[in-house]
Amino acid sequence: MSENLQKNRKLVEQVFNKVYDKYDLMNDIMSLGSHRIWKKNLITMMNPTKGRTLIDVGCGTGDIGELFSKATLNQSEILSVDPNSKMIAKAKIKHKKYENIKWKVCKGESLDVKTESFDFYTISFGLRNTGDIKKTISEAYRVLKKGGRFFCLEFSKIDNENLNFLYQQYSKFIPKIGKYIVGDSQPYEYLVKTINEFLNQEELLELIKDQKFENCSYRNLSGGIVSIHSGWKI
Repeated sequence: MSENLQKNRKLVEQVFNKVYDKYDLMNDIMSLGSHRIWKKNLITMMNPTKGRTLIDVGCGTGDIGELFSKATLNQSEILSVDPNSKMIAKAKIKHKKYENIKWKVCKGESLDVKTESFDFYTISFGLRNTGDIKKTISEAYRVLKKGGRFFCLEFSKIDNENLNFLYQQYSKFIPKIGKYIVGDSQPYEYLVKTINEFLNQEELLELIKDQKFENCSYRNLSGGIVSIHSGWKI
């Protein structure tokens, strides 16, 4: 993946400062609503129970935290973190009824939390936008308890040639849609570029293994448009 994309934190901040207010709407448009199904699949794979703890990194407007809370009948502790303060502010308003969800502004590469604090770690559509992927995954390992599990939901690579062609054609329209919705195409040109340049499934799997996680695997969804990677801290 392009080092320039990974290191340009200022650009990432500018992108999300522009899109935070229409973040949910654009997620629905960009994925044709599928992101909601993908996130529910993630929670199903986690199968959380009451009393479990979750840290959701790059939380956006807090969808994963809400789904986790509902799955545990609101009897769980959740910390949702994001480097963008405007996104966190919007998430707090959106999920103000969930007293078991706490919020923190910080980066995935340097989490302001104690070592071995959580049963689950999730990062959804955020890993490719971190400043250092390896360090972010290493931080995930640090903050998980022994026996804890890492999950990453991210855009991936499509094996089917016909589906990939259709997907690439649709992707070309996303910046135009972004310009109409938020008044600027540049943030979505950037996001499409990060998707195209991100690691494939096997490359990300090896990276997770390199950061000490064990029993690692991934599952493709929607033909590989996205994948869910997971690993255990043993």
